[in-house]
Amino acid sequence: MNINKIKKSKTRILFIVSEDWYFVSHRFDLAKRSIEKGYTLALLSRYHKDQSKIRKLGIETYEWSLERNSKNIFKEIQSIYLITKVIKSFRPDLIHAVAFKPVVYSSIGCFFIGFKNRVFALAGLGYVFSSRGIKIKILQAILKYFIKVMLNGHNTRLILQNPDDIKVLLLPKNIEKDKIRLIRGAGVDINKFFYKQLSKGSFKVILPSRMLWSKGIKDFKECSKILFTKTKNIKFILVGKPDMQNPDSVPAELLHKWAESENFEYIGYEKEMVKIFHECSLVCLPTSYGEGLPKSLLEAASCGRPIVTYNVPGCREVVRHGHNGLLIEKRNVNALADAIYTLYKDYKLCVKMGQNGRRIIEKNFTTEIVISKTQKVWEELLTR
Repeated sequence: MNINKIKKSKTRILFIVSEDWYFVSHRFDLAKRSIEKGYTLALLSRYHKDQSKIRKLGIETYEWSLERNSKNIFKEIQSIYLITKVIKSFRPDLIHAVAFKPVVYSSIGCFFIGFKNRVFALAGLGYVFSSRGIKIKILQAILKYFIKVMLNGHNTRLILQNPDDIKVLLLPKNIEKDKIRLIRGAGVDINKFFYKQLSKGSFKVILPSRMLWSKGIKDFKECSKILFTKTKNIKFILVGKPDMQNPDSVPAELLHKWAESENFEYIGYEKEMVKIFHECSLVCLPTSYGEGLPKSLLEAASCGRPIVTYNVPGCREVVRHGHNGLLIEKRNVNALADAIYTLYKDYKLCVKMGQNGRRIIEKNFTTEIVISKTQKVWEELLTR
């Protein structure tokens, strides 16, 4: 990789994100509006297919050899070293790191070179903080202590996406509350994901997500079996692809095998999700994972679709039970199936919930709201 010195100009922000596709799906609008506002941006990431799109926006790109599932200590040290090298080259006024591994490695790199202005963003606390057991409790305590160390210094902020995650990190009281900012998700473009009233006819239930077991893929499949005994008119559709960098990924061959069932379909990755949401009747996300705030649920609600999901952190930030969807006890597959069947039998309730969901998004979760709050966090540090 050729890293050249860049002449200092304007306010410079360095994003550190593990994958380019995640930056495009969750931070691209923030980047676009920030450039329009006068910021100069760079992105350190692992690139697959979106590098040219990112560069066309005017963002300087740096290759990162990070592998999310790597346990090779030498590769990990190299990833941290590269962070320090890029910081010295690009000379940012502030770094904005997203997700646990980039946040941890950025904090270590910044420590070694004495870089102060840091914004760390976690999209959920993940599996560790949503599990139980003595070993898990010990690991949670270690991670909480590490997060406390990461937040040392006046010019560091941690962005979390839901109040549950804030509560977890503040207990016991070893993390300073004034270092944490609540910004609910990545926002949704309400013009792109526009409202369209539910049509009558075939009843399609979709689960839009990466194909991870923790996202409730198995529970979704079980629901299809349960409801097939009641009606042949509900179609269950998985939308998304396996994540080969994640050990929790569902094998693609199993997904295709499931799709041989009469009422079940797997369509894989879909770029035009607006069309998928408008064609479906209901969105279901039976996740048991430590979600931040699922973008798919924001987009579904913006399109006017009712939601059935487990009552877990992040999901309950989007869904108000009985108002724009139904919240179900985690891993209660029978209750999940009953909820889907209830909405299948009540078209008017589905329409009403879809309208309510759209209003919730317009009031609380638009891209403009999230961008404004994020830039405000940057300015807190840059004006100190």
